[in-house]
Amino acid sequence: MTAITATPIPTSSSTAASGTSNSLNQAEIASNFTQFLQLLTTQLKNQDPLSPMDTNQFTQQLVEFSQVEQQMKTNDSLSTLVTMQQAAQSTEALQLVGATVVVNGSKAKLASDGSGATWTLNATKPATATITIADSTGQTAFTGTYGVSSGPQTFTWDGRGNNGQQWPAGTYTLTATAVDASGQSTAISTQVQAPVDSVDLTQTPPVLSINGQNYTMDQLQKIVAAAH
Repeated sequence: MTAITATPIPTSSSTAASGTSNSLNQAEIASNFTQFLQLLTTQLKNQDPLSPMDTNQFTQQLVEFSQVEQQMKTNDSLSTLVTMQQAAQSTEALQLVGATVVVNGSKAKLASDGSGATWTLNATKPATATITIADSTGQTAFTGTYGVSSGPQTFTWDGRGNNGQQWPAGTYTLTATAVDASGQSTAISTQVQAPVDSVDLTQTPPVLSINGQNYTMDQLQKIVAAAH
């Protein structure tokens, strides 16, 4: 991976309701099934021996009751599995708080310690990239043109604008466009590496806050091991 350094250019309640509904449905099915068996037993006891009732109809009804009961049990099992999966996702998300991760994004934090703000640029082919960095209000802080190679490379901005002004610490957004040697536009994407600030467990799936933006766990590109 190559590196580019920017320098100034002069100039849950739904689950509870579902569980209650399932319980009521099961109780109703059980009650109806008991009544059906009682009626069936009474019919069999009092049928005319010379003209017995057709067994196909009540046999079909027995089968239908059984199928409904099995479907209810299947739904309960699926609900339990979903609940267990959500609990596992929450536990996994909580463990990521404070961990450094890589995500697709354009926002990076400029620290006050002089370390600068860093992005990863991914170009599909060698190209010339125009990079613009704006602050949280949308005001352009820096712009520059750089040669980029194919594949990932880091881009670090030291926080100084084109006029040499030192911009304050905060969150900055990088926008990059690129053209190849023939002047044709070529794709270039950005990634950021930053710690997970917090996790919102009220969302399904849990939402991670990274550099002031929200991400789900499936959007994480990489988890970076802590330095020892």
